[in-house]
Amino acid sequence: MGSFIQLKNFEALLPYANMFKEGLITTVLLAFFTVLLGFVLGLVLSVMRMSNIRPFLWLAHAFPGTFGFFERDKKSGLLRDSGFLYHLGRFNPLAFLATAYVEIIRSTPVLVQVMVIYFGVFSQLFELPSFKIFGFIAFNRFFPGVVALAMNSGAYLCEIIRSGLQSVEGGQTEAARSLGLSQLQNMRFIILPQAIKNILPAIANEFVTIIKESAITYTIGVQDIMAMVQAIKSASYIIMEPLLVATALYFCLCFPLSKLIAYIERRMSRGDRR
Repeated sequence: MGSFIQLKNFEALLPYANMFKEGLITTVLLAFFTVLLGFVLGLVLSVMRMSNIRPFLWLAHAFPGTFGFFERDKKSGLLRDSGFLYHLGRFNPLAFLATAYVEIIRSTPVLVQVMVIYFGVFSQLFELPSFKIFGFIAFNRFFPGVVALAMNSGAYLCEIIRSGLQSVEGGQTEAARSLGLSQLQNMRFIILPQAIKNILPAIANEFVTIIKESAITYTIGVQDIMAMVQAIKSASYIIMEPLLVATALYFCLCFPLSKLIAYIERRMSRGDRR
């Protein structure tokens, strides 16, 4: 085992080319399903955060001034209730749960989340079938990795989607209501298509980010690029060269995607300027 990078060590890696190919396929599939599930989760969380469901609002109207006091509003100059029931009436449980989820996920390391999902959920509560996808991807390792990364990605995509939904002018919602469209139809046919157009580059950037962050799943046995690097290191006692090959593979995945995203973003912004 040499400590310097040598050309003959790269030649010694040729028999392991198929392992790198399998790791590359696993990484791409892992990123794809993560962003797909993360987008659905992010969309649900963003709608929850933007919801206006206040089940205790009737208490504030039924018992004004109870458990509190009236104070003068700085903007309107009118008296308003600032007591306990006033704040309870303004409480939105859906927005609270979504906000708490987003803040917790964004404030904890992704490695910890992967460990909790795999060892705490799927190893203790659920028993997954142990078959292989395409003959080399272990489902009972791959699926927990997708779930953990999707939960992490969903928290970030929630803020991206929420900003996209809020970027659509409110006048379009009023126009949709005047045409008799329901809230669901308005979201599906008017708001969401425009929001997706605005946030598409950010979602694509999240895909690139997930490709790089997916390397963390090798710690739970997902056979991605980094897992193959570890296996090749153990079999060949070569350290640096497999890492350099992995670096090149990640670069070949991420760099063209980044350029493609930049191109699409320029084309979309060009259409908006017309």
